[in-house]
Formats: sequence, structure tokens, C-alpha cells
Amino acid sequence: MRRIPLPRPEIRSDDSSDDYEDPDQVFPKPQAVNLAEDPDQVFPKPQAVNLAEDPDQIYSKLQSVNMADRDVFLPVPGWGKGRYNSLCSDDELLDDDNEPISSHRSSWQDYGLSTLQGSVYLPVRGRVLAPPPRDGPSPETCPVLKIGWLDKNPTQGSLYYQRRWVKLDVDYLRYFDNDKEVYSKRIIPTAAITGVTNVGEQKFEVVTANRTFLFKAESDSERNEWVAVLQNFTRGRQEGSREMTSLVPPSFLTPGSPLTPEQQGYLELRGLRSKLYTVVSGDKVFLYKNMEDYRLGIGITSIDMNVGNVKVTDRRSFDLTTPYRIFSFLADSEQHKEQWVEAMRDAIGEALSNSEVANQIWAEPSNGCCADCGAAKPEWAAINLCVVVCKRCAGEHRGLGPSISKVRSLKMDRKVWTEELIQVFLLLGNERLNRFWAANVPPSEALSPTSCCEDRRRFISSKYRQGKYRKYHPLYGNQRELNNALCINVQCSDVLETLCLVFCGADVNCSTGQTDCPSPLSLALAHNQKLQAQFLSHNLNTELPRSEVTGDMEPQHYSPQHPVTHNGFLFKTASMVRPITERKAREEFSRRWCMLNDGNFSYYESDKTSTPNGALKSTEIVCLSVNTPERHGYDHTFELYSDSERLYLFGTDDQDSHKEWVKSITKMFIPSNAEALLRLSFERIGRLKYKDGLNLQSPRVGWFALVGSSLHAYLEDSEEEEEIHLRKLQELSIQQENEVLVLVERGRTLYIEGERKLDFQGWCVGIQKAAGSAGDSLSQQQLTEADIPVIVDRCIDYITQCGLTSEGIYRKSGVNSRVAALCEAFRRDARNVRLKEEEHQVDDVSNTLKRFFRESGEGLFTIQAASTWLSTPVIPEESKKISQYQLLLSRLPRVNKATLRALVNHLYCVQRFAELNQMNLHNLAIVFGPTLFQTDGKDYTAGRVVEELIEHYTDVFEVDEQQLKRQLDEITVIIKVREKLNLNSSVPASGSAGDFICTVYLEEKKETAEQHVKIPGSMTAAELTCEILDRRKIQVREKDYWSCWEVSQKEETERPLHHLERVLPILHSLGTDSHLLVKKNLAMEAILVYLASKVDVSKHGMVKFREERSILGLGLNTGSFHDRYFILNTVSLRMYKEVRSNRSEREWQVKNLRVYLGIKKKLRPPTCWGLTVIYKSEKQEKPEKQQWYLCCDTQTEMREWFSTFLTVQYDGNVWPVDAVQTRVTRALPVDTRHGNVALIPLRGSENEMRNSVAAFTADPLGGRDHQL
Repeated sequence: MRRIPLPRPEIRSDDSSDDYEDPDQVFPKPQAVNLAEDPDQVFPKPQAVNLAEDPDQIYSKLQSVNMADRDVFLPVPGWGKGRYNSLCSDDELLDDDNEPISSHRSSWQDYGLSTLQGSVYLPVRGRVLAPPPRDGPSPETCPVLKIGWLDKNPTQGSLYYQRRWVKLDVDYLRYFDNDKEVYSKRIIPTAAITGVTNVGEQKFEVVTANRTFLFKAESDSERNEWVAVLQNFTRGRQEGSREMTSLVPPSFLTPGSPLTPEQQGYLELRGLRSKLYTVVSGDKVFLYKNMEDYRLGIGITSIDMNVGNVKVTDRRSFDLTTPYRIFSFLADSEQHKEQWVEAMRDAIGEALSNSEVANQIWAEPSNGCCADCGAAKPEWAAINLCVVVCKRCAGEHRGLGPSISKVRSLKMDRKVWTEELIQVFLLLGNERLNRFWAANVPPSEALSPTSCCEDRRRFISSKYRQGKYRKYHPLYGNQRELNNALCINVQCSDVLETLCLVFCGADVNCSTGQTDCPSPLSLALAHNQKLQAQFLSHNLNTELPRSEVTGDMEPQHYSPQHPVTHNGFLFKTASMVRPITERKAREEFSRRWCMLNDGNFSYYESDKTSTPNGALKSTEIVCLSVNTPERHGYDHTFELYSDSERLYLFGTDDQDSHKEWVKSITKMFIPSNAEALLRLSFERIGRLKYKDGLNLQSPRVGWFALVGSSLHAYLEDSEEEEEIHLRKLQELSIQQENEVLVLVERGRTLYIEGERKLDFQGWCVGIQKAAGSAGDSLSQQQLTEADIPVIVDRCIDYITQCGLTSEGIYRKSGVNSRVAALCEAFRRDARNVRLKEEEHQVDDVSNTLKRFFRESGEGLFTIQAASTWLSTPVIPEESKKISQYQLLLSRLPRVNKATLRALVNHLYCVQRFAELNQMNLHNLAIVFGPTLFQTDGKDYTAGRVVEELIEHYTDVFEVDEQQLKRQLDEITVIIKVREKLNLNSSVPASGSAGDFICTVYLEEKKETAEQHVKIPGSMTAAELTCEILDRRKIQVREKDYWSCWEVSQKEETERPLHHLERVLPILHSLGTDSHLLVKKNLAMEAILVYLASKVDVSKHGMVKFREERSILGLGLNTGSFHDRYFILNTVSLRMYKEVRSNRSEREWQVKNLRVYLGIKKKLRPPTCWGLTVIYKSEKQEKPEKQQWYLCCDTQTEMREWFSTFLTVQYDGNVWPVDAVQTRVTRALPVDTRHGNVALIPLRGSENEMRNSVAAFTADPLGGRDHQL
């Protein structure tokens, strides 16, 4: 191989010992360049190289080497045709000017630099974290100092400069092919820049320790701007901080937590002839031309993995996909490929999880700005000084040394960020800390985000090394009193006071005079002051500020803050680990002397005893519950819950003493920001974790107090108290598996998590009770947002939708048992009652509404005002009468007023459609007068009031005529739509009594097996089966399991209806290709035997799965079945990718599943034993339907899965207890009676109607039940 010497370039005019040598002028080659082009390299200059970015340790300096003293020759490589790649330059050819140098070109190791492990572009150790979200297309996050087009020095054989888009930020000088590129062609660390000089002709040089880069601007003025910016930025690094500045970029090195690359080696990048040396480190992937360049630090580019995704494409190949480019790699072997894929996926996981600490620290608003210069989103912190600082200030903190400032990254040093340390930073915050550290900063010396390095160094040194601006403690200069104050203060929770004492001279390692706790740190641990201990542990060897205070200071003694104190006798039971459900008698209590002092609640055998029987620290108490009077043997009791899952019950007969104890204990453990809760007459108060709609990733801590039917809360992000009206919740549910209480109110969902099972159970019971109806009065009911009882709102809405055309609505009686059951359901939890047309009859709902008003405690018009309302109709003048009604309306309680308005509005709409329902104004008044005023109905005065309220509805309630017209138009549309649906119904006909007629087949679908049956709304599958068998006079033997089946010919599926399942809703849902069939269930006996042998109701196992289409978001191929692991329990069906998976791919509520036997043959199932599953959500606003298929290996396995579905969905009631079904014969009534109750006449004289109403009022729902 021919060797040629390196000539000096002609562009250098100075005679520096740092020779400038450009390989572009040495190797003749094509003009094509690429991202990996032109190394722009000179050999290392005679300057020491220091890699010590870690503030806690400084590496020994590397021996400087003068490369100009060596006779160096370079080989002339051969040139081959370039291969295309996404990482190509203008002509898409990869330059080979960076081919490995022969033995005459030595690496750093050849010159005795063996201590340099790795690349100057990579961390030797350390965690590199993902940048925060960005607005632009570039992954860079640092502020840009200068940007624009520059010309790059030409390569050998070319007369033209290469035009490059150059960008300078606080970390790098980068250049790109164009201004649209995201990945640079070269990265020059600003920390490595040692000089910037003009070289004439609009050119300037950027000099590093081992490279000189030549650029050319379009004019001298532009060149001067670049030089000025670069020199101003790098001047601070060159002066006074050389020993702490290395060639490694600050964002690549992590102070305090370095790491070695997780994976490194050669990979072939598709489109390139040569392989690239690739390194995975932290959350980045770095590309190098070869290993030699990696050792020298000559990187091509770096890829942030927080925007990356890795996908295996072939046996040895995989793609690294980013929003800006796809990198297709080829490994040497399949094993190597798996190692690379695993390493890159780990890097992605690292990137996506690294912002957690930063986000937690930033939750304190003042931590969102640098404590020194005020820059936004600071990502560094001095963990011993407890301040959060930006990257530029962090560099100057590192210059102070670890004895003064221990700098750690919020995003890189995850191990150092314990929960206690995070809590310290949240407790203190930059704002409170600067009241100490920066209490006396002159405006002329204050920093700003744009301050230069020199100003930052001067300010930070004055602030922390000298303590120039701090607020001096009154005990400053009195070492003994400082130490004494420190020992006293570490026993309480005031960390800021401890910080002030320490940095004003208190000795962290002073003697406490106690043998068991010899130091302040051990004293803090003994008193369970974890935050104090955390702060002290980071300052055991801190060098304190050295400045002195001028003038004399009078010695002062430390006066600690007075904590809550209280003492006296209480009666206590033994502590428990489960909720108290039974009454505790007086004999179960023991008299104890209790003392509350210095954050501890202790109880003793007597007031003479010095050793406590037990104690609870304030940090251990998580909840206090006040019991109702006389619940236990002592009249007044309260419960304390600890974080160790124990419950303590205390009592006394003295009400005042009880109140004082409750007040003192809650004041001890409730933080100051939530002290407003103490003013409430709470039943339960304490700490809970929660999530809300804005943050569902990680739970936060809130302080809650339950007061009556309201839940008061101080949440982490809110400075003000929030009140949640529990009776107005739209939904209240408990997720038992996750121990989460879900509270849904208008526009917001709050998830309260059970961190501890014991107190969480108490909260759930208390909140559920408070959210339910508490009595008979209207205000004690569960309410809507409009303050209308839910029962009234639901009934009115149902009748408006389904009953306005029902003849005699509100005058016909429903079935007493059904009405009573519906009233009880509303009374238990009205929020969860859903009125459905196929399940509830209109007359049952209307009678439920009337019964509610008749039985309400004080009535709708209140007992006090009822007589005034009844006297109003006698007012002769119309206008005065309306004014009187308006006056009485304004005097009603808020809930009564809203309810009366909603009811009269509904009755007004009912009488507007009297031609359909025969309920005119007069008829409604006859029914509702006695109901609302709770009278006997013999006097029409009450009816007159209701009649006039309906008649003058728009005037009394001041209704908007346009709004009322829109409401009536909407009701008209509803009626027309229902009429149209009834005409187009798939059900052939309906009987005169409202029964539907349908065709049912016996054993098989053929004409001779047809049976036309009237289907009432309440008919069950068992009753339909019995009726068909009765018609055909078929005898049912003991083990004949006759069932009604839903058969779908299109889907090739069938399903036996449960014997209690109502038939009418099934008929409405049947398609044209489906029918009902009565036949024997031949598998039922085997099902019953299997279920009887099961110990656990749940089932799990591998099943072949296929979805109807890609609706589940699982990315599965819709053309084949896939093995999945399923777990079926009493609540849900969960699907996992495999047995070892920890997280389910999908979960469905069992109650929303409908399971059919069989699978369509065109799906080509692997076996013939399959199930078709249909999921229908109950969301009214956005119903959802999904369909998928489960294929089993054997018939027995399929039968077991189907059996488990049945027993789960019907609580084990798979078949009637008696082997032979009870035979029921249905006959049409011979007289025109509704539900076997005589109807009130709809037409006739007023006297007749009044007599009927009087009789009806005496026994309003006295009708007999249907005989089912």
C-alpha cells in the first residue's frame, strides 16, 4: 500500500503547533458525501483531556500528546461504488474518507491513553434520559443560540464548499444536510470547543482538543456574528472550569450515576456496503463509522429512543422506526439480533419511564423554575441543598465540588431519588428555600435565564459557597445553641428549620447526649422523622458557607414550635385488624391515660405510669372516624386507623372531652394546607390516594372529610377545598379487584384507591351510605344536578318515552308486588335503577311515582305551607292568584321547588296529548291532588290546586314559550317514531291485550312443527316451553331437559335460553334468519354433573381465539385463530397473550356477554367444538357491540366453558331445583281488567270519577299480583 505524507493546508496563516490536517484534501474521492462524511479531524492537540463530569470524583488528567511530533502516514484506500441508504448526503453515496487508518495512524490507546474507556461522545457510565415533549419536528430540547447556513471546507479534489445547515445550542454545534433534517451529519460538543478564531475570507475555525473544523460564511459580518456567539458562550468554560470540563457533552454524561453501554458492536445498516459501529447506552442509540471512530469520539448521529419503536422484520434483521426515519439493521446472527432488539427495547422503556421523578418534583409549582436563574423546567437538583436548578446552573454547581453541592439529574439518576427525598423537595420547594438562600440578593447581582457562564459562576459561588445572600438564623454564631436547636428540631417535621440551622453552622454530627441516639440523624430516625433523616444523610459531610456576619449578635435560645398537646383519660378496647361490626359493651373497654405530645399519641396504664402501653405517631395515623352516639357501650366513641392496618377504638361519656380529643388528634396528623377540614363536623377524615381525569397514570395523595352527604377534599393540585355532593353523583361503584371507589359527577370522574384495606372499607361504607337516600323527605333522596330526586326524574323520563300514549296513564293501577319492589329498589339505590321497556310496565312505573309522593315525609308542598296552598284557589282575581302561587313557590325549599316544577311540566305535557291517553287536565288533577297533598281525596280542593298549576304552568313558573314548544315537538317526534317502529316490527302481530304473537317451532323448523303463541312481556323461557309442550300434550319425564332455544341459521349458532329469561326482549332482537325452537337439551345432565363437581366457580385455560374484525385493537390477523389464555371468574372474562403474561390484553364484564354454541364453517375453525361470543355494552350514550370466537380442542372442554358461563351469569341457578318443570297454563282474562285490578273509569260524570278516586285512594295499589 502506497503511503503519502500529510501536507499542510494552505488556508492556515498562523504557525500554531496544532497542525490542521483535513483528510478531504488527502484522499482523492468522488464528490458524494454522506451523513458519515468528512471526519474534519486533526490529531489530538497538546492539551490535557479530562473526562470527569461526575462531581463526586475527579479522574486523573490524561497525558497530553503532541501529534505534530510524530511522522504520520495514511494509506490511500480504494474506492468502490456507494450503496444507497436513508443516511446519505446530497448524492446518496456514502463517503469512505473515514476508513480505518493503518498501523501508522495510532489510536489514543497507542499513545498510552488506555484509561480512556469508550468514546468521548458516549458516557462511560450514566443514564441518559428522554427529553421532554417538543413542539417542533426536531428531537432537540436545548435552546438554540445561533442557527443558519454555512459552507463546510471542501474535500480533496473538489473546488466547492459543501453547504450545511448549522445549529448551535448549549450542548452542541451541529450541522445538517438541510434545514429539514432531524439527524445531524456531525455533532461537535460545545464542552469540547477550546477556541474559535477568524482565518480570513469569511472563514473561521472551531478548535477542539483533537479536531479543527473550518466553516465559511456568506459575509464577514455573518462570520463575525458566529465567532462572537461561539466565543462568548465558550469563554466561561475556558476560564476557571477547565478541570471540571471534559470533551464529553454534558447531556451525555450523567453526574453521579454513570453507566457503561448496554450493547455495542457492528451492525449492517441497509443500503450501506460497510457496517456501522452501533452503541446502545441509556435511552439513546449511537452510530459510528467504525470502532476506531468510537474510541476517538467521532460519532455519526444519535437516536433518541423516546420516539423509537423496534420491530423484527426477518431472521437476522430488524427496524428501528422513528417519526423521522426508519433504520433497517442486519445483525450477524439471529442470536445477536435478539440481543440488539432486547437492548433497544430496554432503551425505549428507559426513555419512557425516566420523566417520572421530574414530573413529581415539578408538581410543586416553584420547582418548575430554576432556583438560581429562573429558567423553566429545570432538570437538575442539588440534593443536599434541596434546590432544583437548570442544566447551565448545574454545571456551575458541579464546579463547587460535591462537598458543597451534590448535583443529580431528575431524569437520569433514578436510584438516588427515593420517595423520602422526593417528599423533601415537594415539602420545601424553590420558593421557600430562596427565602433562606436568596433573602438578600441585590437586583444587580440576580441571574436571568440568559446570563453568561461567568455571571452564573460568580452568583452561585456567592450564594452557596459563601452564603452571601442567606437569611441568618437568630442563633447564628452560638454553636452550642445551634446544636441544641438542631437536636430538638429533628424530632418534629419542620425540615426547613433544620436546613436553616445546618447552613447557619449547626453541626450535623454533634452529640445529642443520648446513648441510644447519639447523633441528630439517629434521633430523627428514632422519632420516625424520615424526611429529616433524608436531609441529614445528604449533609453529613457538607462544607458549610464560610462568610461571617458583621456586627455583634446577641445570644438567643431556641424556642421550638409548640406542637399540639392534650391529655386525659379515655376508655380503649384492644386494637383490631378488621372493621367493627358489632356493638362493644362497656366491659370490653379499659380505662387508659392518654397523652398527645410532640406528634405522638400515647396511652398508659394510668397517669402514674411512665412507660406507655402503646403509641401512634402522627405519620402513622391515616384516618379518624367519629361514631354515632351510643353506638357502643360508651356514648361517644371514635376510631383511629393506622398505616399498619390496625384499628383503635376509644370512648368516653363526656361529649366535650370527646370533641376536644377528636379536634386535637386530627390537628396533629392533618397537614396545614388542609386544616380547613378541621372546622367541619366530619364523620370521617383522613388520607387517601386518588386519580382523576387529568392524571390517570400515577395516584396522588389527597385529604378527605365526610360530612353528611358531602365529601370535602383537598387534592394535591388544588389549593382550595373541593366539595363533592354524593347524592348528586351520576355513578358510584366499587371495583373490588382493584380496590378502587369510582365517583362520577358531571364532567369529572374521581378514582379513590384503597392503599390500605381496613380504612378503605370504612370509607366505602361511609361514602355509599352518605350517597344513598337517608329518609322520606325530598331533600334526603338521591338527586340529579337539577336538585330533582332521581326516582322522580327516572319515572318522568320513562313515561315520557314509553307511556304518553298509554290510555289512562296515572289512573290505572299496576301490580302491587312489582310496584313495591320498584319502590324498594329506588329507596336502596336510585342511581343504579335503570327503567327498561322490556322489563318494566308503564302502569307500574306511574304508580311508583305516585306512591313516592304520597309517602314522602313532609310532602311536596311541606306540612307548614300546605294549608296556604289549599286556600289559594278561592282567590277570585286571576292575576292575584297567580302571584300568590309564585310567592308560595319561592318559599318552598330548593329541592321541593325543583321537583314541583319538573312534575307540573310533565303533567302539562301529558294533558297536551289527552286525545291519545284520555288524561285531560281534570283527570290528572283528580289523581294527583290527593297524592301530592296526601289527603283522602274526598275533597276536590287539592285537585283544584294541581289543576290550576297545570293550567297556568307558563305563568306560575315563568316558562320560556319557545323552549316549551321545542319540548312538545320532541315528544311528538318520539310518539311518531314509536308508532313507526311498531308498524315495522319483526314480530308478526300483537294481541288485543298488548301481547305479541310469534312463531315457535317444536324440535325442528318445519311447517308441521309451527306453533303461534301470544308472548306477554313477563313470559319466561320456561313458561313458553311448558305452553308448547301442553299444546302438543307431551309428557315430561324426570330427566327430560326441555328448553327454549334461540337459533341463528346465518351464524350457524344456537343458545338455550335460561329458564328465567324473558322471551319478549329476545323476540325484539331476533333477525330474519333467526327463530325460537323448543327441544331437549341433551347436554344439560352432563352440565349439571360437571357443575356439581366444581369447587371453584372460575375457569381458566388456553383457547383458540379469533375476532370478527380488527375491532379489539389487538393487531391480530383476522384470517386465523390464535392461542390465548383466558380466565373466567364471577365478574369478568380476561384474555392474556400467554400463561405467563402479567397484564391482560382485554377484559369484558360477564354480565354483558351472550354465549352461543357453534361457529360459522366459513371461518374454518381448527375444530368443530366452538363458541360464538357477543359483547354488548350498557352505555346508553355510545352502545358497543363486539363478536369473537373461541375454539376448543374437545367437546368436553367446550361444554365446561359453556357451563361455567351459565353458572357465572345466573349465580349457579342453571336449572330449576325440581327435575320436572312446573307446568303453567296461561289464559287470557275474560273481562277488561288490567293486571287483575279494576280500572278507574276514564269517561263519565265528575261525581263518578270522584267516587272512583276516593275508592282508589283508600287502597291505591290494592290489586292482586299476576299469577305467574
